[in-house]
Amino acid sequence: QVQLVESGGGLVQAGGSLRLSCAASGRTFSDVVMGWFRQAPGKEREFVAAIRRSTGGTRFADSVKGRFTISRDNAKRTVYLQMNSLKPEDTAVYYCAANQVTLTTSPSRYPYWGQGTQVTVSS
Repeated sequence: QVQLVESGGGLVQAGGSLRLSCAASGRTFSDVVMGWFRQAPGKEREFVAAIRRSTGGTRFADSVKGRFTISRDNAKRTVYLQMNSLKPEDTAVYYCAANQVTLTTSPSRYPYWGQGTQVTVSS
C-alpha cells in the first residue's frame, strides 16, 4: 500500500500564495504519477495538476494554468503544488493522489489518495 499525507493548506487572501506538499510512504513503484485534485462543497472532485516522477512531465487543468506549478523531490518522495494568484473559486479541499500508469485527469484512475487539506481563499 501507499500512504499519502498532504500539508500546507490554510486561509489566504485573494491574490496570495500557498504551497501544498504531499509526502508518500510505503510501497514503491518503478514509476508513478502524482496528482492533485480538489473538491468544493456541493461539487464533484476535479483534476488540478499531475506530474510523472520519472520524467517530470506535467499536466494542468485550464483553470490553474499560469498560476499553479507542480514539482517533485524524488529523494523525499514528496510532491509540491505551488499556488499563486489564488482566487476565491480555488477554495476547496485539495487531495493528493497516485497512480502507476498515466497523467490522467480522471479521479477513478488513481487508486491511492490522501486525506486532503483545506484551502480557503477569502475575497
